[in-house]
Amino acid sequence: MAALGENLRINGDRLWDSLMEMAKIGPGVAGGNNRQTLTDEDGEGRALFQSWCEAAGCEMGLDQMGNMFARREGADPDALPVYVGSHLDTQPTGGKYDGVLGVLGGLEILRSLNDMCIKTRHPIVVTNFSNEEGTRYAPPMLSSGVFAGVHDKDWAYQRVDADGKAFGDELKRIGWRGDEETGARKMRAFFELHIEQGPILEAEGKDVGVVTHGQGLSWTQVTITGNDSHTGSTPMPMRKNAGLGMAKVLNLVDEIAWSHKPHAVGAAGQIDVYPNSRNVIPGKVVFTVDFRSPDLSVIQDMETRLHADAKKICDDMGLGIEFEKVGGFDPVTFDEDCVSTVRDAAERLGYSHRNIISGAGHDACWINKVAPTAMIMCPCVDGLSHNEAEDISKEWSTAGAEVLFHAVVETAVILD
Repeated sequence: MAALGENLRINGDRLWDSLMEMAKIGPGVAGGNNRQTLTDEDGEGRALFQSWCEAAGCEMGLDQMGNMFARREGADPDALPVYVGSHLDTQPTGGKYDGVLGVLGGLEILRSLNDMCIKTRHPIVVTNFSNEEGTRYAPPMLSSGVFAGVHDKDWAYQRVDADGKAFGDELKRIGWRGDEETGARKMRAFFELHIEQGPILEAEGKDVGVVTHGQGLSWTQVTITGNDSHTGSTPMPMRKNAGLGMAKVLNLVDEIAWSHKPHAVGAAGQIDVYPNSRNVIPGKVVFTVDFRSPDLSVIQDMETRLHADAKKICDDMGLGIEFEKVGGFDPVTFDEDCVSTVRDAAERLGYSHRNIISGAGHDACWINKVAPTAMIMCPCVDGLSHNEAEDISKEWSTAGAEVLFHAVVETAVILD
């Protein structure tokens, strides 16, 4: 398979303009985006993406989970397509680039191929996966998980948001539930471009991250129960303070993660306190513990210690405690050939790069189960993500998209 010439480049200005145009849909209150999955804003963003893809001469496919597939035909329509993409949904206070860069970077590949009148043997398909973020509907990467056979479609349809609205119903309401069976498509390979969501690339002055592995993730929902009682009139020895129990368990979570430094991490990012009144000792708390590591045995150890030690804490305090595994996936090793293709592309184009482990979950983590997969990362300012202040430069987006372009098109095979 012949490598592309280093003179083949994408239009970085056009990519940046597309990112800024998409960011106008579902604007946040502080400069970012609130385009949560299956909202009206999500539907509007999907429609804009489809219009751009159709203008580029692509046919749009839509499956039963709302996953979108913009196909640019190859010279051999029977050849397995090369897929590229990410997601358009955001956190409630999300940035302009998380996921969106990967989708619009894929679109820029199609536009650039059209500009250069380049034909590939294999079709190229740009994908927008539904509900990657998992904020409105848990777990994250829901639709790519159904695609990969990790989740059942009917189970996914029954996921509900905080208002009790079901995923399947909302997908139909916004008009983006297709007829195509989810997971029926076969792939030659899948590539995903994403911002790092961490500080390493910027700190080391690297243009591109070549993602070799993805951290495994474990989400455990913990419910601690005590007694609601008056903060002023309940004697200290007679209190059953679920909030205090949570504080001690959160300290435990931190200790467990530190014991597996430097690659393991742990925290609680979602916390609900009941009744959440100023003068009532909390009688119930519900929070989700997020453990991550590239080593499965470490994740298993962290889970085991959480269950045993948190139960002891609550037993000693006279509190009840329950655990529920609400999400997770094993560590991921991406395809060696696809990773090499990404690394070779970065070197050919003259971009500084380093191997990196993804600290976050991505659609590529599930697609890796059904197709050869690799990821590319671009730096983000101060490593900030899932925040409206999330920021990247045009130069970083261009570098990542050009490496993506070369990796995808080389795998799709340019015809002379």
